[in-house]
Amino acid sequence: MSSIPHDRAAAGHGTHDDHAHHPTGLMRWVTTTNHKDIGTMYLWFSFTMFMVGGVMALTIRAELFQPGLQVVHPEFFNQMTTLHGLIMVFGAIMPAAVGFANWMIPLLIGAPDMAFARMNNWSFWLLPPAAILLVTSLFVPGGAASAGWTLYPPLTIQQGMGMDLAIFAVHIMGASSIMGSINIITTILNMRAPGMTLMKMPLFCWTWLITAYLLIAVMPVLAGAVTMLLTDRHFGTSFFNAAGGGDPVLFQHIFWFFGHPEVYIIILPAFGIVSQIIPTFARKPLFGYASMVYATAGIAILSFIVWAHHMFTVGMPVAGVLFFMYATMLIAVPTGVKIFNWLATMWRGAMTFEAPMMFAVGFLFLFTMGGFTGLVLAIAPIDMQLHDTYYVVAHFHYVMVAGSLFAFFGGVYYWLPKWTGTMYDERIAQIHFWTSLVFFNVAFFPQHFLGLAGMPRRIPDYAQQFADWNMVSSIGAFGFGLSQLLVLYAVVKCIRGDGAKAPAKPWEGGDTLEWTVPSPAPYHTFETPPVVR
Repeated sequence: MSSIPHDRAAAGHGTHDDHAHHPTGLMRWVTTTNHKDIGTMYLWFSFTMFMVGGVMALTIRAELFQPGLQVVHPEFFNQMTTLHGLIMVFGAIMPAAVGFANWMIPLLIGAPDMAFARMNNWSFWLLPPAAILLVTSLFVPGGAASAGWTLYPPLTIQQGMGMDLAIFAVHIMGASSIMGSINIITTILNMRAPGMTLMKMPLFCWTWLITAYLLIAVMPVLAGAVTMLLTDRHFGTSFFNAAGGGDPVLFQHIFWFFGHPEVYIIILPAFGIVSQIIPTFARKPLFGYASMVYATAGIAILSFIVWAHHMFTVGMPVAGVLFFMYATMLIAVPTGVKIFNWLATMWRGAMTFEAPMMFAVGFLFLFTMGGFTGLVLAIAPIDMQLHDTYYVVAHFHYVMVAGSLFAFFGGVYYWLPKWTGTMYDERIAQIHFWTSLVFFNVAFFPQHFLGLAGMPRRIPDYAQQFADWNMVSSIGAFGFGLSQLLVLYAVVKCIRGDGAKAPAKPWEGGDTLEWTVPSPAPYHTFETPPVVR
């Protein structure tokens, strides 16, 4: 059942201690098929890309600190906005979610490893080359892609070779996502411990099962869209080139048919993590488990019929506008069910507020705000005014950063004792939470006002009337960026074993299978499957 034969592992390790027989050195990481090693690499890769994308964000905010052109050229500014979006979505948030899946799903369902261990290694090792392509595209003639992360033609048909590198990188990352998804679906459906029915699975496994189906459905759509872009650029086709009879709006339809489910691909694993944390610290079972599962499935299904709410301004027929407007409002219902269930779980629970719970509660508050601004943007006549303004930027950062990212930080602190065998420094984690919460709101809340006042997004310079809030926003962004060094410090402290030793079950309310194995989790777990009653 284990992913490395015991004789080989023992030879690599020397001693037969009770714990882990695993190879050491660099090749351990290059050739590993162990789900914990691969999960660790995903999480480190994600954090690295988070820092790279963060530096790009701070470049953007430094330029917008005052009106006028101070720091970078407008062309470079556009490259920053484009790469920041691509790197944060495909390089930071998605790999982080897959890292949690790799580490935790086998532990949560009592499986010895992922179903396809070698494919798991391959799907990780596709990511670094793709990330290198994206970052090095800054240094090719003409610079990186600079048409926004949505890659709309006709701009993307006219750009230099940096655009080709971006298209290639998106292809590689998409292949990685599809392989990871096949692995997750097969693992969850075929490798659960005896007695663990689907409706007894921890909710994190459910959210990832549904997310994996979404990924398999929409990644090929994105691949098709960027392939058509590539052939328009180099092979004389006219899919999106109006001069040859093509239609740039066709690209928007294809892109957003991927892009809207993608939003839920990013947020559903975060919902899963929050659904593990809140019951643990409220010390009572999750309220309405079945309704949570159905709500997750409902969100996933509805995500396929709302894509054109990103396109209210392209001149759709009124019937189309109305359909997408009502469909978008409908998706608030299953999301509201989830928020209600989390609040009901906390209601009259014996709650304590360690760092994971703080991030989960912060997530609830901020994600709900992001959801409300989403409802505002769902109303077509309002969206006509706010489309492509900073209001939209504020909205999706409330959903992506305060949504996914806060949940992932909660997940890191929640499982860090299990991963490293050391309790994290609670004081540092609390400071990290409060600085992130305050600076996040200082950075992004004023952007609602800027958008309502009419400031367009993706511009390097702006009128004097927007100066004050932009300055506030930039100060918040730098504070938020710097406070992320605290989570790095907390994690490195744990890895070095600098802190209290973690018991097998550090959280009194934890009742899932990962708390039944020692901390740190042994290299091979559940070689004989546990029986779930």
